[in-house]
Amino acid sequence: MLKVKVLIEGYAREESGIEFASSSVVLIRDNGANVIVDPGMNRKMLLDGLAHEGFKIEDINYVILTHTHIDHSLLSGIFCNAKILDDSAIYSFDGRISDHGGKIPNSNIEIIKTPGHDQFHCSVLINTEDLGKVIIAGDVFWWKEGEELEKNTQSLLDYEDPYVKDKEALRKSREKILGMADWIIPGHGKMFKSNK
Repeated sequence: MLKVKVLIEGYAREESGIEFASSSVVLIRDNGANVIVDPGMNRKMLLDGLAHEGFKIEDINYVILTHTHIDHSLLSGIFCNAKILDDSAIYSFDGRISDHGGKIPNSNIEIIKTPGHDQFHCSVLINTEDLGKVIIAGDVFWWKEGEELEKNTQSLLDYEDPYVKDKEALRKSREKILGMADWIIPGHGKMFKSNK
């Protein structure tokens, strides 16, 4: 049975002129595969979250990177038994690169292209029994800690991303996700229900 667990609720904040950030980290279990989406850069929180769920780094089979910004990808190399996936390929620690065709092999986990924040950005779609369609959106949606953001469609579409690479592509990616998802896990911030 497919299971989804947010291990770390992503954050982005400034304290005394120093920036602190790490992405939302999600653990997915499906058909015997253990998957981490965006391992982030807070090693202690990641290891504590895994241990709390009864996992070690050796137990993870796949790591999906929604994009390669360091606050999402820094810790991907610690998963010594995992294959790393991005928007189009599977990378192995023996140097092999292969196409994933939009899915993790032998699973129900889909990878969808969602450019805009980054040109190679992707999101992860999971069909769950209890929550419906959950999309791990990476930085298609994110906000700084303490920002009050209404979770209505217009506010989510119009939210200004200071790191956006392509505003038009980002808006299309946001529309796509809002039209598909029942629940959205943003790159930084709390999981929220879509108003589709």
